[in-house]
Amino acid sequence: MAKKAEVSVEERLRALYDLQLIDSRVDEIRNVRGELPLEVRDLEDEVEGLNTRMEKLNDSLAIIDDEIKGKKNLIEEAKALIKKYSEQQKNVRNNREYNSLTKEIEFQELEIQLAEKHIKEFKVQIDQKKEVISETKDRLKDRNAHLKHKKGELNAILKETEKEEEALLGKSQEFQKKIEERLVNAYHRIRNNVKNGLAVVAIERGASGGSFFTIPPQVQVEIASRKKVITDEHSGRILVDAALAEEEKVKMGKLFAKLSK
Repeated sequence: MAKKAEVSVEERLRALYDLQLIDSRVDEIRNVRGELPLEVRDLEDEVEGLNTRMEKLNDSLAIIDDEIKGKKNLIEEAKALIKKYSEQQKNVRNNREYNSLTKEIEFQELEIQLAEKHIKEFKVQIDQKKEVISETKDRLKDRNAHLKHKKGELNAILKETEKEEEALLGKSQEFQKKIEERLVNAYHRIRNNVKNGLAVVAIERGASGGSFFTIPPQVQVEIASRKKVITDEHSGRILVDAALAEEEKVKMGKLFAKLSK
């Protein structure tokens, strides 16, 4: 059986740089979405909270309405009792009975006064709650409109980029299979440790991409020879020469254009 051809260092470097270009493109797509998914989620939570608040306010209004009805019924009952006791006073046999009925009438009158006082207080509460309900309705309307707008933005971006992102993620997996596991693990480790996600960079003006630290001429010659994988001693990034990087950018640019259609 023929022995599987060994992948050269240059081929590994090209595959690593291609993988970086693919993953960077995915990062760009996700950056376009930015904070939109979080904003939509936060707005959905806020709208849900406002709806719950509206329900509670309306429930409390219904409870107050029931309280008012109860107090009004109490007033009617008290008036009926006053009328009854007043009629009974006309037929009393002595002062003790008369005074007893008078006290009952006075008690019912106090009950009416207290009920009327409570009704006034309840009406003040209703006015206050209606004001809060009005403000909450306005806030809810505003938040719903904002949510609709943000969802529209997010859906438009997702529709535009979802297919491309999915294809790129598939290509990322495909390219990782071309590279030995040890290098793939190192790539991901470096990528996770740097802010911009760049684990493989080209030399630019004598320094590693995005860095101010100059790379010694001898090391630059070694990188250009493509005989071994060399990392930047300051950032830990894997380094490739500018010519290789440019060639791969052109090649991958064509792939990205095809995937984005």
